[in-house]
Amino acid sequence: MANAQPEPHTIRPSGASQWLFPILCPLFLCLPSPYRWAAYAANSSSAGGAGVNRPGYVGDAACAGCHREQALSYSHTAHHLTSQLPSGTSILGSFKEGENILMIQNPPTTEVDPRLYFKMDLRNGDYYQTAVAEKGSQKLTRSERIGIVTGSGVRGQTYLYWAGNELFELPVSYWRSGNQWINSPGYEDGTANFSRHVDPRCLECHAAYIRPLSSDPQTNVYDQDSLVTGISCETCHGPAANHIVLERAGSGTRIKAPEPFILNPAKFSRDRQVDLCALCHNGADREELVPAFSYLPGKPLDQYFGPEPAGSGQPDVHGNQVGLLKKSRCYLSSPSMSCSTCHDVHRRERTAAEYSDRCLGCHRWQSCGVARTMGSKIAQNCIDCHMPMQVTNAIVSKTANGLIRTSIRTHRIAIYSGPSAEGQSTTVEPIQ
Repeated sequence: MANAQPEPHTIRPSGASQWLFPILCPLFLCLPSPYRWAAYAANSSSAGGAGVNRPGYVGDAACAGCHREQALSYSHTAHHLTSQLPSGTSILGSFKEGENILMIQNPPTTEVDPRLYFKMDLRNGDYYQTAVAEKGSQKLTRSERIGIVTGSGVRGQTYLYWAGNELFELPVSYWRSGNQWINSPGYEDGTANFSRHVDPRCLECHAAYIRPLSSDPQTNVYDQDSLVTGISCETCHGPAANHIVLERAGSGTRIKAPEPFILNPAKFSRDRQVDLCALCHNGADREELVPAFSYLPGKPLDQYFGPEPAGSGQPDVHGNQVGLLKKSRCYLSSPSMSCSTCHDVHRRERTAAEYSDRCLGCHRWQSCGVARTMGSKIAQNCIDCHMPMQVTNAIVSKTANGLIRTSIRTHRIAIYSGPSAEGQSTTVEPIQ
């Protein structure tokens, strides 16, 4: 079954309601909190957390039995929270009356002018997005229940819904800046589109696993019960079933195996360490050579993806941290520098300025030209000057006749001229 279309996926008006059809007609854009310990184990096993239908995988709760400190710390990270099941804590947007409306078309000036808005509803413990099209006394609505929350909320969240076994993106997202509801990026303003499908490659970077029910790389048909939310321990360490069996058997039964029963990325070569991160942080639109969720840590990424398209130019700051890092003199001059030189994936990210201690591990602050005017104070923040915030073209929301753009910190370490975009994480511009 290759990319079967939902039925129905819009309101089908007729007669007096015909004016609503262009507004609600789908565009069909097929584009590619703190936890208590007990709650952590429960969350890790939710939605197929034990790796349903995936031999060799056991889920985070099994790892937490021995690696409690790392598991508890990791539970607070953006990686772990990059997808969750819907709840009052996982959904960050407000469902309170007066804060749960997104007006897409300006309020009508006359009784015959149409208007379109979205309402976020909480009903019997479930969370819904409802599109409402009104003209005078006529009203058409379309509601879908939030099934998966994607995005940790550091910048925002987007929500997915199920139609049978088909998975689609909902038209309204949450944006951290301003704590506001916005059109999901990529959606056209002034429409209620519920037909944007979610393909396996998208999910591969927002979930540890889900089993597609089709071999088509553009499919959106999945086994719901196999979903493992968030990026799990085994995403980076590989399947752990054999490792757990061996550890429980005791050290007296150690086996000399041709392949390790658990993978330690710290022991990978620099290239393989970077490949592991590049699976989701290289940003390039590369041809898939194997199905999603096939990548095994420690293997060359080129075995799983084709070459980067020619003429791709300067990498965008969104999602291409690896591509930008590889253009940095720091990276090119060091045989060992990798993503983990600065980032500890088992812990929450520090503030940007705190990463300056990584810079000062190799550089003397006295050698910076600005040190002559700022003195030792410069050592407190290398990042804003050498890794400034830059506007991304990959996350742009057109909402209510305005463009909402975000800035993301570049990973191309260099000397930049002009002021940093620090503090300007989101801009709102009128559409010309």
